[in-house]
Formats: sequence, C-alpha cells, structure tokens
Amino acid sequence: QVQLVESGGGLVQAGGSLRLSCAASGRTFSRYAMGWFRQAPGKEREFVGAISWSGGSTYYADSVKGRFTISRDNAKNTVYLQMNSLKAEDTAVYYCAAQFTAAQAMSILRRDFDSWGQGTQVTVSS
Repeated sequence: QVQLVESGGGLVQAGGSLRLSCAASGRTFSRYAMGWFRQAPGKEREFVGAISWSGGSTYYADSVKGRFTISRDNAKNTVYLQMNSLKAEDTAVYYCAAQFTAAQAMSILRRDFDSWGQGTQVTVSS
C-alpha cells in the first residue's frame, strides 16, 4: 500500500480556485491509479475524479466536469486536483485515494480504492 497526504485545502469565495495536492510514499506510485473523493456533512463520500497510472485517462463526476482537472507527476509521487469556478456546494472534505492496478483500465468505485489519505477541508463561501 501507499501512504497518502493531502494538502492545499482552505477557505475560498465562490468563483475562486484552489489546487489540492496528494503526496504518496511507499510502494511504486506509478503502479497506482489515483482518485479524488469528497464528503460533505451528512452525506455519503462521493467520487470527484480519477486518473490512470500513466495519466493517459481521466474521469470526472458530472458535477465537476469542466471545472476540475486532475493530473499527476509520477516523478514527484504527487497527484493534483485543480478546482476552478468553485461553488458553495463544493464544500466538503476532499480525500485522495490510490488503486493498485496492473493495467491502464481502472475502476472509479470507492470500494476499489486500496489506500486513503486523511482528507483536507475545502470551504467555499457564497
């Protein structure tokens, strides 16, 4: 498994931007597809976006498509989530997750991710 540490959360006004980072340590980062999930108070943890181990494929929830961009730098063992045009409904704790995969294909289901970070709070004021 890999150990994951998120950073970059904070308070931002609606319409603003934030970039989250997730630093990984442990086993070979490039063998892991990576995902971002979020959980708002009283709600289930939901999928936000994911990226294949090579970075060649990305996936997004409909609610963030066109506003959020996921990327990775395998040389730095880091995955990023660039969040633009933030809305109040984006307020949540954001979690980074890793999925060990031997192929380009990946799952975006929460249960298929093996390792999780501790989360970082994102608050968007309206």
